[in-house]
Amino acid sequence: MAQASTDDFPPPALSPGRGRAKIWIDLENTPHIPFFRPILRELEGRGYSVVLTAREAFQTCEMANRFGLRYTKIGRHYGKNKGMKALGLVIRALQLIPFILRERPALGLNHGSRAQILACNILRIPTVLIMDYEHASTPPLVRPQWEIIPEAIPEDKRHCTDRHRVRKFSGIKEDVYVPDFQPDPSIVEELQLHGRIVVTVRPPATEAHYHNPEAELLFSAFMKRVCAAEGVKAILLPRNKAQREAITAEFPEWFASGRVVIPSSVVDGLNLLWHSDLAVSAGGTMNREAAALGVPAFSIFRGPMGAVDQALVSQGRLVMVGSVDEVHNKIPLVPRKRDGSTGAKGNRSLDDIISHLTSILPLQEAWR
Repeated sequence: MAQASTDDFPPPALSPGRGRAKIWIDLENTPHIPFFRPILRELEGRGYSVVLTAREAFQTCEMANRFGLRYTKIGRHYGKNKGMKALGLVIRALQLIPFILRERPALGLNHGSRAQILACNILRIPTVLIMDYEHASTPPLVRPQWEIIPEAIPEDKRHCTDRHRVRKFSGIKEDVYVPDFQPDPSIVEELQLHGRIVVTVRPPATEAHYHNPEAELLFSAFMKRVCAAEGVKAILLPRNKAQREAITAEFPEWFASGRVVIPSSVVDGLNLLWHSDLAVSAGGTMNREAAALGVPAFSIFRGPMGAVDQALVSQGRLVMVGSVDEVHNKIPLVPRKRDGSTGAKGNRSLDDIISHLTSILPLQEAWR
């Protein structure tokens, strides 16, 4: 692939007739779809042109298709091997460069896309990283120019180098899109949830750099408990096809009785959670979605705890489970009380993020 010259890079594109800059959003993981949908809507409503790319990983493209997003599919996931991860990062960054040269965005926006940041840094395009987990590694070449983080995260835990380019938003990332949620009862029939205590379960992210094998022990212990409990049904959401195949091959007994089901196609996670009695996850997003909806949430994540999860624990909206004994003693398999509420109301979190984004572009031009 020919190397792009930053000297020949054309000026950023403007939205036709409106004088607004073009913003590029890169989607690398499934939770990015519901998160960026309201942001996309608000930016376009203010006259910005927005273009999307998506990586073939963790059902990201399937979810984007489900919600009718128009995107360009570029790159894939390269597995859990650290060497392949680094190689995959470079490959995808290079694959993104022709898209950048064609679309000429004024700003790259992401929620943890190292490939977008690396490609933009090569071509000297400003990037905004929205991030809610301060322990993610950020090598020098993939540091963003700007960062937007929840208020719960201290400023000294930022990923960009300049504290003056850090902005904060109220609430948590999930508060950005939960207010738009409307329950769809068709999922009850689709997944045969009638008359059961329903638990939504997310396995550990075994391919993530922060994965701790202890989470796999807790996950296995909880699934065995579910299979031994009467009147309980678990909806298991593997992170990708490889994990699905590995789990079904290693634990066929979980699925023999029908008490554990893996949906045959991608499902709306918020809708499934709202129709569940509790959620147990070895990762952050699903538990925080449950907390935002008012669904009891239990975390078997064993990596470094982030400030957002610490805040949810202190508020009584999330329970951390750290041992096999706690799997049996801290997770009640009981129906939850339902009041018809879908969780957070109002959208200050979204308003904060949009306000920061619309102020960053002119500031970027002034700081150049």
